[in-house]
Amino acid sequence: MERPEELKALIAEIIAANISAEAWNWLNTYASTNSVSTLNIAFGIMPRKTGKAIIRISTGQQALLQIIRPGLLVDNWTADRLCRVWVLSQFNEPDKDKYFHTIENLFSVAEMNEEVALYSALPLLNHPEMWVNRCAQGIRSNIGVVLEAIMYGNPYPVENLAEAAWNQMVLKAFFTEKQVDKLYGLDDRANKELARILIDYASERHAAGREVNAMLWYLVEKFVNPEELSSMKQGKFHRIEFSK
Repeated sequence: MERPEELKALIAEIIAANISAEAWNWLNTYASTNSVSTLNIAFGIMPRKTGKAIIRISTGQQALLQIIRPGLLVDNWTADRLCRVWVLSQFNEPDKDKYFHTIENLFSVAEMNEEVALYSALPLLNHPEMWVNRCAQGIRSNIGVVLEAIMYGNPYPVENLAEAAWNQMVLKAFFTEKQVDKLYGLDDRANKELARILIDYASERHAAGREVNAMLWYLVEKFVNPEELSSMKQGKFHRIEFSK
């Protein structure tokens, strides 16, 4: 993250416009300390203090957010989710191991909405390399909103996941019928192995008489010639030759 302080300031501005003055004062008190116990308390009771209303964000704030942190979207987040993410971004324990174990402990005891906030916070956490396994674990979740927190408007996966984990996430998005176009970085991380995986998946869908998401062909087309792509769209999947 190249501009963390600007990002924190922008999120704070959005929060202040969406919660009461009393809740904002409380939030600032809890966010101004690196106490682990204070963080745990604030994280747990957040909804009772900030409410769960859907936040309002201006067009200008949306545009600035994409300048400061491309790929991060907070549209349709609830106030408690955004506030939890902001508090996590403020936590700045200098001891790397203690920092990791503090956040990891929140993951280990989190209920669903807390998980959503934690995965949403991945692109704002310190030491991004430490959360790769946690992100990969989240992709294996069967909870829709948790998957969406990782997949939608979240730049962490494209920036940090290895190819195999990235491919697993994209396939999971298709398999669970998510809005694949909301995955940030699809063009940047398109790869031949993913194309192979998606073609196999499309073949299985066709054999079962089910439709194939048009986004799948978009991710495959740069790795096969137009004739082969046309054949696959018609359900002919044998002898596919991949371009180099």
